Amino acid sequence: MIKPAYVQMMARYSQWQNHSLYGAADTLDDSARRMDRGAFFGSIHDTLAHILWGDTLWMSRFDGWEPPTDKAGIVIADWEELKQSRMAADARFIDWGARISQSDLEGDFSWHSAVLQRDFTKPKTVCVAHIFNHQTHHRGQVHAMLTAAGAKPDDTDLPLIPDEYQA
Repeated sequence: MIKPAYVQMMARYSQWQNHSLYGAADTLDDSARRMDRGAFFGSIHDTLAHILWGDTLWMSRFDGWEPPTDKAGIVIADWEELKQSRMAADARFIDWGARISQSDLEGDFSWHSAVLQRDFTKPKTVCVAHIFNHQTHHRGQVHAMLTAAGAKPDDTDLPLIPDEYQA
């Protein structure tokens, strides 16, 4: 279904998009970033924190990251700390993509969801694709909230990824 090149491309795409969204969010004041805008996680800040929570949860399963301690989502109240944590996570995704092999993507993957209180087994490729799909889904929400707030994030189209984010 997917290959290491897909993981590498999506890690770079995610880094680009996160750089864009956090840069656009930096043009807003803290109250604007925290304003409830009717999205599933409410605010720009909380949606960005949720994306990081999901990334951290999945990468604790796939790459030995420290798992989040909060079942509901990472709560990083400080904007600068959230940005630094995001940048660090993006660098770790790039590193993981550089190390992943086709055999790492083969077979099934089993895990227990503490949120749903259920055990799951799915193909590894589906789970890895889900990480990037989850990011993209919620980044789309953030993009819409930022645009509505008057900020100007970059385009989100994958073929438009700047050269500096390509391998």
